[in-house]
This record gives sequence, C-alpha cells and structure tokens, in this order.
Amino acid sequence: MTPLGRQATRAGGSAGLRDTAVRHASAPVGGGRGPIDAVVSPAGPYRLRLVRPGGLWRAPLPGGGEATAWQLSDGRVRLRAPTEADAQLARFMLALDDDTTEFHRRFARDRLLGPTVRALVGYRPPRLATVAHAALRAVCGQLIESGRARAIERAILRGVGSRAPTRRELGRFAPAELCRYGLAPQRATTLVRLCRTVDLERLREQPTERVVGRLCRERGIGPWSCGVIALEGLGRYDQPLVGDLGLIKLASSLTGRWVEPWETDELLAPYAEWRGLAGCFLLAGWARGLVPGACADTARLMRGRRRRAA
Repeated sequence: MTPLGRQATRAGGSAGLRDTAVRHASAPVGGGRGPIDAVVSPAGPYRLRLVRPGGLWRAPLPGGGEATAWQLSDGRVRLRAPTEADAQLARFMLALDDDTTEFHRRFARDRLLGPTVRALVGYRPPRLATVAHAALRAVCGQLIESGRARAIERAILRGVGSRAPTRRELGRFAPAELCRYGLAPQRATTLVRLCRTVDLERLREQPTERVVGRLCRERGIGPWSCGVIALEGLGRYDQPLVGDLGLIKLASSLTGRWVEPWETDELLAPYAEWRGLAGCFLLAGWARGLVPGACADTARLMRGRRRRAA
C-alpha cells in the first residue's frame, strides 16, 4: 500500500474517484504516477474557507507544479496534485492530518483566546511547500511592515523563477544580487549563508527545540524568524512568533502601554505546547474583533506615544 492510502486515482482515469470515509487517500492505479485526484477526510475539525474565503486553495510546488484543493459539503477535502509526492506535500501544507481538537477543547473558555477559539473552529494556518521559502519569508519580514516584506519576497521569487524555492535556488544568489530586490545587505547575507550551510528541508525531521537551537546560532536569525520557520516551514504549533509586530500591537492594546517584543512570549506562555497556534488565533481573532479588551485605536495611540518619547 502506498503512503496515500486507498483512494486517489489518476485524474481523468476510467476508474474514477472512489468516495470513502477513510482518512488516507490512495495512490493511482498503475504504480503511483500522477496526476493525483484524492478525497481526504481531515483529522478533527477543519474549515478550509477560514483561510481561503473563496473556497479554492491553490499553492505552488517545487519544480513548477501546482496543487489545488477545496472542501466538499460533507467536510472532506478534494485534492489534486501532479504526483503522489506532491499530494502528500499538499496534505502537509493544508495541515489535514494535524488534529486540533485538543486545542479547541482546552482553550474554548480561555478569557483571552476563548471567543476566537469558539468562532474559528477548524482554522489551521496553511504552510509553505519548502522550508527554504519559510526562511525567505522570515528574513524578509524582520523589522518591517508586512506589506513591504511581502513585496520584497515576491520580487525575490520572481528573480529565482520559482514560487516554491529550494535552498539551492536561493543559495545560488550572491547577497548583493538579493539586495537589488530590496533586501537589506545583512539580511541578504543571512539568507544566503543559511541556504548554503543548513539542510533546511531535513529540519522537518527534527524536534522543534533542536531546530530552534540550531537556527538561533545563525547570525541574523532570532526568535521571531524561528517562529515563522517553525510554523510555516515545519508545521509546528509549539514555537511562538515572539516579537511579531501584530502581537506587539495586540499586547499594547491590552496593557495600555507599548510593550517590548519579548513580552509577547509572556502573552503566549499560558498556551504551552500550543503557543504558536495560539498566536495565529489571536491575530486572526483580533482582525475579526474577537479578542476581549483589544482595540486597534489604543494600539496606534500607544505606538504614537512610544515614538514621541523616543
């Protein structure tokens, strides 16, 4: 039996798609060559529309392919990908096998997080296809607004010629070349060194604590960058986004003063091994007005006072 289980068939094949309730979809008839068309039952509560309001998820894959997915009325997810390996990767990117039932059970009545946890049952942050892409996103996002960071990220991806870059594709650039896309020299150096010296994709095989310890030894990689790589590259829910600007604003709104980056770790500490996911829920909840006592106007006021005092 193949890793995908017993359900996918070749897209357009005469056998069609067998509709079953088993969790693992199957390899195509005839030896595992794509494309794959599978129906997958997510583990635990899952609502794809919470991350893709239009209902259709599309994501680039290494090598130039693309995976697509949408959720059926019975809760299962229809997934299409070029090959079985790509389908497995898409399952990881969608977090289909990561049951969050315990998270919702434990924190549904939490004073701060509870309203969001109850409102967003089935929300799971999507992941990137490669750890190298997550590293790129982490380095681009250091100390700048998210809009500017994403613009730099997109420019580099165009320069690489791939929307799902590997460490080799990023590592072949000299730091000066990346600077032409808007990346600061020190960050460009950090990214190139990281891609050339660390087998980033194999980090998915290691425990979070070891990964964070290894990455934090790299000059230019701090707790926030480790959080981005852990969440979006490794699919881990236990590493918080310490120092995330959105969480700083949220915490400042709650405390009535502009907080320091390290204080976001204290904000998320009560959620223990779910700290990374809790941070994502808080950000999603704040955007929807679901966090009790949080106000964007207060955050802006606190930030303005901090700037005037500097």
